[in-house]
Amino acid sequence: MSFDIERHLGAVERSVSSLERAGTTARAVVLARNYDTTIDDLWDALTNGERIPRWFLPISGDLKLGGHFQFEGNAGGEITQCERPTKLAVSWEFASDTSWVEVRLSKRSDRNSRLTLTHTAHVYDFWNEYGPGAVGVGWELGLFGLALHLAQPDAPRMDESAFSTLPEGKAMATGSSEGWGQASIAAGTDPEEALEAVKRTTAFYTGEASETP
Repeated sequence: MSFDIERHLGAVERSVSSLERAGTTARAVVLARNYDTTIDDLWDALTNGERIPRWFLPISGDLKLGGHFQFEGNAGGEITQCERPTKLAVSWEFASDTSWVEVRLSKRSDRNSRLTLTHTAHVYDFWNEYGPGAVGVGWELGLFGLALHLAQPDAPRMDESAFSTLPEGKAMATGSSEGWGQASIAAGTDPEEALEAVKRTTAFYTGEASETP
């Protein structure tokens, strides 16, 4: 299967902002993308426990307001806001860290909807090393999987491990990492620091060290 990687990379709008959360400095990584589907179908793909594993990861838990969820081998948390079909917010608990994810949906036309995802985290060593690409690239790959699912809802989920080894997968991760580097610079990060973070993020997702000195 071939993918138009440039089209998918270009479909994502990326931005980074600084704020305070619980009295501590934090960063918000924001991704926005349009999908050719109804807002109700997009909401269902994001919240239906039978559909989520078709594009993201197997999930367990009580998928309702106040309920707790767990993605297999990944993060878990609590559903803190659920306003069908426009807003979903959860805590995002992974290892010993807690961050926050908010998804907003809006209708652009009868068959086109917009998704905006904001992942807010406190600034710590991991951020200083990898920058916004640490979570931005991962979410961007998730939104890519969502696009494939919405286009072919009954198709099997893409094998992400296999995809990451293909030239298309490496190009996707590299292009996304570079895009987050540009978003970081636009948010005020020193360009040299941002470039170093891009190198580390790209190497993390592709398994290949940058050839740039």
